[in-house]
Amino acid sequence: MAGGGDSLRALLRAANALLQQRRYHAALAVIKGFRNGAVYGAKIRAPHALVMTFLFKSGSLREKLKSIAQATYAHSRNLACFVFTYKGLLAAQSRLQGKKIPFHSFLAACIGGWLVFGDNNPINSQIIMYLLSRILFGLSRLAVEKGYIPQPKQDPFPLLAALVWGTVLWLFEYHRETLQPSLQSSMTYLYEDSEVWHDVSDFLIYNKRTDSK
Repeated sequence: MAGGGDSLRALLRAANALLQQRRYHAALAVIKGFRNGAVYGAKIRAPHALVMTFLFKSGSLREKLKSIAQATYAHSRNLACFVFTYKGLLAAQSRLQGKKIPFHSFLAACIGGWLVFGDNNPINSQIIMYLLSRILFGLSRLAVEKGYIPQPKQDPFPLLAALVWGTVLWLFEYHRETLQPSLQSSMTYLYEDSEVWHDVSDFLIYNKRTDSK
Protein backbone atom coordinates (compact mmCIF):
# COMPACT_ATOMS: atom_id res chain seq x y z
CA MET A 1 0.00 0.00 0.00
CA ALA A 2 2.83 2.36 0.96
CA GLY A 3 4.63 1.48 -2.27
CA GLY A 4 1.64 2.62 -4.30
CA GLY A 5 1.52 5.91 -2.42
CA ASP A 6 5.23 6.48 -2.97
CA SER A 7 4.85 5.82 -6.69
CA LEU A 8 1.98 8.30 -6.93
CA ARG A 9 3.96 10.97 -5.10
CA ALA A 10 6.95 10.38 -7.36
CA LEU A 11 4.73 10.68 -10.42
CA LEU A 12 3.27 13.95 -9.13
CA ARG A 13 6.75 15.34 -8.45
CA ALA A 14 7.84 14.40 -11.97
CA ALA A 15 4.71 16.02 -13.45
CA ASN A 16 5.23 19.20 -11.44
CA ALA A 17 8.87 19.35 -12.49
CA LEU A 18 7.84 19.00 -16.14
CA LEU A 19 5.30 21.81 -15.76
CA GLN A 20 8.06 24.13 -14.53
CA GLN A 21 10.21 23.60 -17.65
CA ARG A 22 10.19 26.83 -19.65
CA ARG A 23 11.05 25.06 -22.91
CA TYR A 24 7.73 23.20 -22.76
CA HIS A 25 5.70 26.26 -21.80
CA ALA A 26 4.16 26.91 -25.24
CA ALA A 27 3.05 23.29 -25.70
CA LEU A 28 1.69 23.07 -22.16
CA ALA A 29 -0.18 26.38 -22.63
CA VAL A 30 -1.93 24.87 -25.66
CA ILE A 31 -3.01 21.87 -23.60
CA LYS A 32 -4.25 24.01 -20.70
CA GLY A 33 -6.01 26.27 -23.20
CA PHE A 34 -7.92 23.22 -24.47
CA ARG A 35 -8.84 22.34 -20.88
CA ASN A 36 -9.99 25.88 -20.05
CA GLY A 37 -11.97 26.13 -23.29
CA ALA A 38 -13.83 22.91 -22.51
CA VAL A 39 -14.63 23.93 -18.93
CA TYR A 40 -15.65 27.50 -19.79
CA GLY A 41 -17.83 26.34 -22.70
CA ALA A 42 -19.68 23.93 -20.42
CA LYS A 43 -20.13 26.56 -17.70
CA ILE A 44 -21.55 29.07 -20.17
CA ARG A 45 -23.78 26.77 -22.23
CA ALA A 46 -25.25 24.44 -19.59
CA PRO A 47 -27.23 27.10 -17.65
CA HIS A 48 -28.32 28.85 -20.87
CA ALA A 49 -29.46 25.60 -22.48
CA LEU A 50 -31.25 24.55 -19.29
CA VAL A 51 -33.26 27.78 -19.10
CA MET A 52 -34.05 28.04 -22.81
CA THR A 53 -35.00 24.37 -23.13
CA PHE A 54 -37.41 24.32 -20.19
CA LEU A 55 -38.89 27.71 -21.09
CA PHE A 56 -39.48 27.27 -24.80
CA LYS A 57 -39.05 23.65 -25.92
CA SER A 58 -41.65 20.91 -25.77
CA GLY A 59 -41.02 17.21 -25.36
CA SER A 60 -40.36 14.70 -22.63
CA LEU A 61 -37.94 15.29 -19.77
CA ARG A 62 -35.51 12.84 -21.36
CA GLU A 63 -35.61 14.69 -24.68
CA LYS A 64 -35.03 18.00 -22.94
CA LEU A 65 -32.08 16.68 -20.94
CA LYS A 66 -30.61 15.18 -24.09
CA SER A 67 -30.94 18.53 -25.87
CA ILE A 68 -29.20 20.31 -22.98
CA ALA A 69 -26.37 17.77 -22.95
CA GLN A 70 -25.88 18.01 -26.72
CA ALA A 71 -25.79 21.82 -26.70
CA THR A 72 -23.38 21.87 -23.74
CA TYR A 73 -21.08 19.32 -25.37
CA ALA A 74 -21.06 21.18 -28.70
CA HIS A 75 -20.21 24.53 -27.09
CA SER A 76 -17.57 23.01 -24.84
CA ARG A 77 -15.96 21.03 -27.66
CA ASN A 78 -15.89 23.94 -30.09
CA LEU A 79 -14.42 26.39 -27.62
CA ALA A 80 -11.80 23.86 -26.51
CA CYS A 81 -10.80 23.12 -30.10
CA PHE A 82 -10.67 26.81 -30.97
CA VAL A 83 -8.40 27.70 -28.03
CA PHE A 84 -6.18 24.71 -28.85
CA THR A 85 -5.93 25.76 -32.51
CA TYR A 86 -5.44 29.45 -31.75
CA LYS A 87 -2.71 28.99 -29.17
CA GLY A 88 -0.99 26.33 -31.25
CA LEU A 89 -0.86 28.60 -34.30
CA LEU A 90 0.33 31.52 -32.17
CA ALA A 91 3.19 29.44 -30.81
CA ALA A 92 4.10 28.16 -34.28
CA GLN A 93 4.19 31.65 -35.82
CA SER A 94 6.20 33.05 -32.93
CA ARG A 95 8.71 30.22 -33.24
CA LEU A 96 9.03 30.64 -37.01
CA GLN A 97 9.53 34.42 -36.88
CA GLY A 98 11.42 34.53 -33.61
CA LYS A 99 9.00 36.99 -32.01
CA LYS A 100 5.32 37.66 -31.47
CA ILE A 101 3.60 40.39 -33.51
CA PRO A 102 -0.06 41.58 -33.48
CA PHE A 103 -0.88 40.04 -36.87
CA HIS A 104 -0.13 36.58 -35.49
CA SER A 105 -3.18 36.84 -33.22
CA PHE A 106 -5.47 37.94 -36.04
CA LEU A 107 -4.30 35.22 -38.44
CA ALA A 108 -4.40 32.43 -35.86
CA ALA A 109 -7.91 33.42 -34.78
CA CYS A 110 -9.12 33.69 -38.39
CA ILE A 111 -7.91 30.17 -39.15
CA GLY A 112 -9.34 28.82 -35.90
CA GLY A 113 -12.66 30.56 -36.52
CA TRP A 114 -12.88 29.13 -40.04
CA LEU A 115 -12.03 25.59 -38.96
CA VAL A 116 -13.99 25.39 -35.70
CA PHE A 117 -16.86 27.86 -36.02
CA GLY A 118 -17.35 27.87 -39.79
CA ASP A 119 -20.32 25.50 -39.67
CA ASN A 120 -23.53 27.58 -39.66
CA ASN A 121 -25.48 25.97 -36.81
CA PRO A 122 -27.44 27.42 -33.85
CA ILE A 123 -24.57 27.09 -31.34
CA ASN A 124 -21.97 28.73 -33.57
CA SER A 125 -24.44 31.37 -34.69
CA GLN A 126 -25.12 32.42 -31.08
CA ILE A 127 -21.40 32.60 -30.30
CA ILE A 128 -20.63 34.69 -33.39
CA MET A 129 -23.48 37.12 -32.67
CA TYR A 130 -22.31 37.43 -29.07
CA LEU A 131 -18.80 38.29 -30.24
CA LEU A 132 -19.97 40.61 -33.02
CA SER A 133 -21.82 42.94 -30.64
CA ARG A 134 -18.78 43.22 -28.42
CA ILE A 135 -16.47 43.77 -31.39
CA LEU A 136 -18.58 46.72 -32.54
CA PHE A 137 -18.43 48.27 -29.07
CA GLY A 138 -14.70 47.62 -28.85
CA LEU A 139 -13.93 49.08 -32.28
CA SER A 140 -16.02 52.16 -31.51
CA ARG A 141 -14.08 52.78 -28.30
CA LEU A 142 -10.78 52.15 -30.07
CA ALA A 143 -11.68 54.63 -32.82
CA VAL A 144 -12.32 57.31 -30.19
CA GLU A 145 -9.16 56.39 -28.28
CA LYS A 146 -7.03 56.65 -31.43
CA GLY A 147 -8.67 59.90 -32.50
CA TYR A 148 -10.27 58.52 -35.67
CA ILE A 149 -13.64 59.83 -34.50
CA PRO A 150 -14.19 62.68 -32.01
CA GLN A 151 -15.08 62.03 -28.40
CA PRO A 152 -18.90 62.42 -28.13
CA LYS A 153 -19.97 65.45 -26.12
CA GLN A 154 -22.86 63.46 -24.68
CA ASP A 155 -23.22 59.79 -23.83
CA PRO A 156 -24.38 58.11 -27.08
CA PHE A 157 -25.74 55.05 -25.28
CA PRO A 158 -29.38 56.25 -24.99
CA LEU A 159 -29.49 56.81 -28.75
CA LEU A 160 -27.90 53.41 -29.37
CA ALA A 161 -30.45 51.73 -27.08
CA ALA A 162 -33.31 53.42 -28.93
CA LEU A 163 -31.99 52.38 -32.35
CA VAL A 164 -31.27 48.79 -31.29
CA TRP A 165 -34.73 48.25 -29.79
CA GLY A 166 -36.47 50.05 -32.61
CA THR A 167 -34.69 47.96 -35.22
CA VAL A 168 -35.11 44.58 -33.54
CA LEU A 169 -38.84 45.06 -32.93
CA TRP A 170 -39.34 46.24 -36.51
CA LEU A 171 -37.55 43.12 -37.73
CA PHE A 172 -39.63 40.93 -35.40
CA GLU A 173 -42.92 42.42 -36.57
CA TYR A 174 -42.23 42.52 -40.30
CA HIS A 175 -39.18 40.37 -41.13
CA ARG A 176 -39.18 37.78 -38.36
CA GLU A 177 -37.40 35.11 -40.36
CA THR A 178 -34.22 37.21 -40.33
CA LEU A 179 -33.86 36.87 -36.54
CA GLN A 180 -32.17 34.03 -34.71
CA PRO A 181 -34.69 31.32 -33.57
CA SER A 182 -34.14 31.71 -29.82
CA LEU A 183 -34.67 35.48 -30.13
CA GLN A 184 -37.87 34.83 -32.07
CA SER A 185 -39.05 32.52 -29.27
CA SER A 186 -38.27 35.10 -26.59
CA MET A 187 -40.04 37.88 -28.46
CA THR A 188 -43.05 35.72 -29.25
CA TYR A 189 -43.41 35.00 -25.54
CA LEU A 190 -43.10 38.69 -24.63
CA TYR A 191 -45.01 40.47 -27.38
CA GLU A 192 -47.43 37.99 -28.93
CA ASP A 193 -48.38 35.56 -26.18
CA SER A 194 -49.25 38.57 -23.99
CA GLU A 195 -52.05 39.36 -26.45
CA VAL A 196 -53.93 36.07 -25.82
CA TRP A 197 -55.82 34.85 -22.74
CA HIS A 198 -59.10 33.17 -21.86
CA ASP A 199 -59.46 33.53 -18.10
CA VAL A 200 -57.43 34.38 -15.02
CA SER A 201 -55.47 31.11 -15.25
CA ASP A 202 -53.72 32.03 -18.49
CA PHE A 203 -53.76 35.75 -17.74
CA LEU A 204 -51.75 35.69 -14.50
CA ILE A 205 -50.66 32.13 -13.70
CA TYR A 206 -49.82 30.46 -17.00
CA ASN A 207 -48.74 31.79 -20.35
CA LYS A 208 -51.01 29.40 -22.28
CA ARG A 209 -53.83 27.08 -21.29
CA THR A 210 -52.99 23.43 -21.42
CA ASP A 211 -56.56 22.13 -21.37
CA SER A 212 -59.08 21.98 -24.23
CA LYS A 213 -61.53 24.60 -22.91
